[in-house]
Amino acid sequence: MSKLEPLPTTVDRDHALLIGNFDGVHRGHVTVAREAGRMAAARGLRLAVLTFSPHPAEVLGRPPPALLTTLARRAALLGEHGIEAVFVKTFDRGVALTSPGDFARDLLVRDLRAKLVVVGKNFRFGHQRAGDLDTLVALGGELGFEATSHDMVGDAEGPFSSSRVRAALATGDVEAAAAVLGRPHVLSGVVVRGDARGRTLGFPTANLGAVEEMLPAHGVYAARAEVRGRSQPAVVNVGTRPTVDGSRVSIEAHLLDFDGDLYDGRLSIGLVARLRGEVRFSGLEALRAQILIDVDAARGHLGGEPEGGSPVGS
Repeated sequence: MSKLEPLPTTVDRDHALLIGNFDGVHRGHVTVAREAGRMAAARGLRLAVLTFSPHPAEVLGRPPPALLTTLARRAALLGEHGIEAVFVKTFDRGVALTSPGDFARDLLVRDLRAKLVVVGKNFRFGHQRAGDLDTLVALGGELGFEATSHDMVGDAEGPFSSSRVRAALATGDVEAAAAVLGRPHVLSGVVVRGDARGRTLGFPTANLGAVEEMLPAHGVYAARAEVRGRSQPAVVNVGTRPTVDGSRVSIEAHLLDFDGDLYDGRLSIGLVARLRGEVRFSGLEALRAQILIDVDAARGHLGGEPEGGSPVGS
């Protein structure tokens, strides 16, 4: 697993640096990491990622893109593909005003001892995005590092990209999102107490609070929850619960065949398939009848035993 690290005061090894946001760590990112790993190994370099937080758009007064993965999860996923460290540079007005030359000289060479720098072909850096790949190559020649770009990879639908994942999630197409990511999109948060409405219907739910990742379109999803190291089938509702509330967005997971206390613990839920959109029912009995249908549909996607235990939550 790679380490999530602030910029070190000193480094004792030369680095091969991948620079980028890497949100989602999708299949394109994985291909780049593997290729950079081969290049780093051939040169005897430690393979690392340089990323920035907060997102530059936020500092520059533009809305940042919806988050697909937290920084900590990004580091863990990158570590699975050979990245030994993820360096996080705080992006502020000072960084935004840095010239391309100072960026390369002070950050890449002095602070991180970069000997190989790998970026996308459309990489821009420095004040007013004045630096591009050609600039980086030229600076590398002056400062003693090699700069190169990586190609976009994709499938018949187009290049793999974080934007493509977000577009799929916006329509609830979590299967298309997973095809780009190489795994289901995950929502994670702390299990908080709700109004116990699910329990009164016979389907207690774990309610996720403080979720940072992008939510899919409102609806009901078949999912797999990670509970104490085990994968647990689940039905997840994302939306405003129009039959019983309708005032706020919530994420509620009914874990199938589970009996245990989840309150105040962290829960991660991978979204596997969309079962239906959000619907306002005529009453609680109609809602309960639909939940039974949703559970059966989820089992069709996920497998699992008939309805059993009762997960804590509401």
